[in-house]
Amino acid sequence: MSETNFSSFLREKRKSRHLTLSEMAEKSGISIGYYSDIEYGRRNPPDREILDRMINALNVPEADRIIFYDLAGQARAEAPTDLSEYINEYDEVRIALRLARNKGDPNVWCKVIDLIEKEGV
Repeated sequence: MSETNFSSFLREKRKSRHLTLSEMAEKSGISIGYYSDIEYGRRNPPDREILDRMINALNVPEADRIIFYDLAGQARAEAPTDLSEYINEYDEVRIALRLARNKGDPNVWCKVIDLIEKEGV
């Protein structure tokens, strides 16, 4: 996934479902021009509502849904939209993120992941 960008991932998924640009735009509830601009990287990935409509139109598995959110966030230089609400909802999440960032060691997250998995959260 490191070399894949949002636009190429979207195009790959659309083509794998044998959908035309026009069909995909219609299923997503947007104009073909707007959809084409997104798919060819002339516009940033859309907001969460439209992104969810695109994902639903493609009927992708959960793993690909997460990739869509991550790639869209990377393209926008923002947190993935499926996480931003959660981050903003809980002070503890923002505090934990800032502490980890300030520590400068991304390996701290391995410990957090292990703890969450052990707790069955």
